[in-house]
Amino acid sequence: QILTNAHVVEGADTVQVTLKDGRTLEGKVLGSDSVTDVAVIDLDANSLPTLSVSEAELLPGEVAIAIGNPLGLDNTVTVGIVSATGRTSGQVGIPDKRVSFIQTDAAINPGNSGGPLLNARGEVIGMNTAIISGAQGLGFAIPIDAVQRISDQIVATGKVEHPFIGIQMISLNADVRDSINQNPNSGLTIEADTGVFIAEVVPNSPAAQAGLRTGDVIGQINGESITTGQAVQQAVEANGLDRDLQVSFERNGENRTVSLRPEPLPAQG
Repeated sequence: QILTNAHVVEGADTVQVTLKDGRTLEGKVLGSDSVTDVAVIDLDANSLPTLSVSEAELLPGEVAIAIGNPLGLDNTVTVGIVSATGRTSGQVGIPDKRVSFIQTDAAINPGNSGGPLLNARGEVIGMNTAIISGAQGLGFAIPIDAVQRISDQIVATGKVEHPFIGIQMISLNADVRDSINQNPNSGLTIEADTGVFIAEVVPNSPAAQAGLRTGDVIGQINGESITTGQAVQQAVEANGLDRDLQVSFERNGENRTVSLRPEPLPAQG
């Protein structure tokens, strides 16, 4: 089995895989997940070369080594450092993804997608997946633990189901609160200056069925304090589909809690 990006195999059921020893094999796409951009290819072959996976905590400043096929230049190796961890999909410019990215200044170009990002010991720390067009030294990789978690689900079931509660949200601060309160068309008065403001609730979603409304400010999920939209997304993902999610929020200065059961994220049309 080979791990790669979903966008690399998009629209394909089978792909050609060329190995470093010159063999070309037909691979079957077992499944892919566009939400995290991870896919798994199955090969009818034995004794394929493998890489060890790092289990150590990843810290900014560590050496980062990228290997890939950028712009058709096969077996290209670039070296840099881990510039940051935990970059949100919004910061990277692909807000539809549910991933916290590793940022590296090791050169990443079109054709690196799906290739490994390694540490100084040659262990995999991530899967190279994105760049910011026009920038230099801004490459992004999916952390390998997320890649493994998603790929395990693909191998087991051929798909990945992400929990969905059905809200659009804004991370709240004093400036955002004042902007909402001063907008005569909002019809809202917000007292909190931290938490996550619900800007919209999707009709018939778990959030709507539980009674959450536009203007509610989420402060806790499952008893853990929440201050950003990314934290809400991570909490929902961690909760999964098989148990209820406890959402504590403020409405008109009153603290409330509701219980809701996430549903699978609707297919993106």
